[in-house]
Amino acid sequence: MKNNDVLPLKKLRFFGLGKLRPFLRNYKFLFAAMIIGRFITGLFQTFVPFFQKYAIDNFIGGSTLDGLAIFIILYLICLIFIAVMSYISSYDCCKLEMFLLRDMRRASFNHLQTLSVAYYNAHGVGHIHSRVMSDTGAISSVLSWDICEGTYNIAYVLSAVIVMFVLNPILALCVVLLIPLATLVSVYFTRKLTKINRRVRHINSEITGAFNEGVTGAETAKTLSIEKTLDKGFMAHTDEMKKEATRQGHYRALFTSLISFASYVALALVLWYGGIITSIDTLKNLGTLTVFMTYAQGLIGPVQWAVDAIADFISVKVNVERFSALMETESDVKDSPEVIEVYGDTFNRKCENWETPKGDIEFKDVTFVYPDGEEKVLEHFNLKVPKGTNVAIVGETGAGKSTIINLVCRFYEPTEGLILIDGKDYRERSVAWLHSNIGYVLQTPHLFSGSVRENIRYGKENATDEEIMKALESVDATKVVEKIGGLDARIGEDGNSLSTGEKQLLSFARAIIANPAIFILDEATSSIDTITEKQIQNAIDKLMEGRTSFVIAHRLSTIKNADIILVIKDGKIVERGSHSDLLKQKGVYYELYLNQFRQERERSFPEAS
Repeated sequence: MKNNDVLPLKKLRFFGLGKLRPFLRNYKFLFAAMIIGRFITGLFQTFVPFFQKYAIDNFIGGSTLDGLAIFIILYLICLIFIAVMSYISSYDCCKLEMFLLRDMRRASFNHLQTLSVAYYNAHGVGHIHSRVMSDTGAISSVLSWDICEGTYNIAYVLSAVIVMFVLNPILALCVVLLIPLATLVSVYFTRKLTKINRRVRHINSEITGAFNEGVTGAETAKTLSIEKTLDKGFMAHTDEMKKEATRQGHYRALFTSLISFASYVALALVLWYGGIITSIDTLKNLGTLTVFMTYAQGLIGPVQWAVDAIADFISVKVNVERFSALMETESDVKDSPEVIEVYGDTFNRKCENWETPKGDIEFKDVTFVYPDGEEKVLEHFNLKVPKGTNVAIVGETGAGKSTIINLVCRFYEPTEGLILIDGKDYRERSVAWLHSNIGYVLQTPHLFSGSVRENIRYGKENATDEEIMKALESVDATKVVEKIGGLDARIGEDGNSLSTGEKQLLSFARAIIANPAIFILDEATSSIDTITEKQIQNAIDKLMEGRTSFVIAHRLSTIKNADIILVIKDGKIVERGSHSDLLKQKGVYYELYLNQFRQERERSFPEAS
């Protein structure tokens, strides 16, 4: 469906809401109570004008106050009953909305935790956030408030129309004629406003994006001296927003005015014909006339709701489809039912069945193509890494270094071939088992909002403060923690109160505290200054003793002590050996090392160049 199209009525069947049955099933009694409550409220609301009719016909027309006390009591009882039923049904509606919202967001968030890295590479944060927050909010609102108000309006309109035809068919026609007229006007303007609303939302997202770029890219903008260009673009977006928002206001005002006019026309017809019949017998028909006048004005709201509700259901169909698409997305990497039976799944782990890994890793004739690509990143790749081996991986950008690491971690699985851990296909054990035995430190570290203690414990949930401090000491990160206020210090979202190097040190401690059998550093020291790097390099070397480790290195000087260095080019190992052996070969590694040595020397002694 195109963004600016409105679904034709023939495509509105069920609006795709059947896919939400699993979420509604848990609250069928609450849903039923809400509908019954609102229906009773709408039904009793149609009886209120009869109290006016009775008062006019008996107390005013009859010139008597006999029975006034009983009348007032009954009138108050009716109003109180309507108010109580309205409160109960509205409260049920609010609960239903919040329960559905909670369940859908929980379900979507939990499902996201089971998806592979490939999904996150293919979908941006904004896309995912919209599914979990915006789509679920729109769906829960329609399933609660729209249906709640719809039940009330249907009950009110049906009962009011029946009562009017019983009282006076001709006057009833005068009022009922309002419904098709108001419906036609509403449908026309709803289509117009829907198109404009979509345009306004699109422009608003562009304004938000431009604003974010202007703020996050402020330093770059100043260095490029493009402030005027950015300002011009932002002004264009806001001018367009003003234009479309003004159009939206124009049509909305015209719509409201025409609906009000239709109401007044119906009221005028009621007064005209009602005046005629009332002049014949004033005392008999005046009360009936007031009932019709009340209904003539009261039917406008339900008509407007009906058209708005159709627009809401049209709109929410897209939300349902997008939410359902997320929930139906299957991970590219998932455990078989047999593996789950033994090892458990992501949220229900059977740790008692987990073996302690030794760390032997083997790539056996592995070919790999990324899910969204066609080119073979690795082809017939073979590598055998005995336990406790320190493997360094170097090569140009795009050579396949990170792909090897991603396959070891089972973020992706081989397109062809096998990856064995301790001689066993790693797909015969659970993903959770593997990830729990890998310590992974990324080039760009991520810390969660919370305290230092909470962040380190993500590596080991039940870690004591003593263990945490020991992990921090092992990477010389205690000074960082002391500087920000200790283990209870809040580090902000993504550690925004820390420098990149400080975040990296804490991420090292988080990986180390789990005592993993396999350790992976993905250019992990590239964000740390050379002095800090030297401080932790010896600690890392000690920590890697006895562990199988993979290191993707930007600075070749940091991998001199690696047991084996792999030089990767076009998905193949072109050279392998120790640092000294590769230098003696004077091949690709020799050239990489020589070029980097020259660059570092030029930075250190610029006058020499």
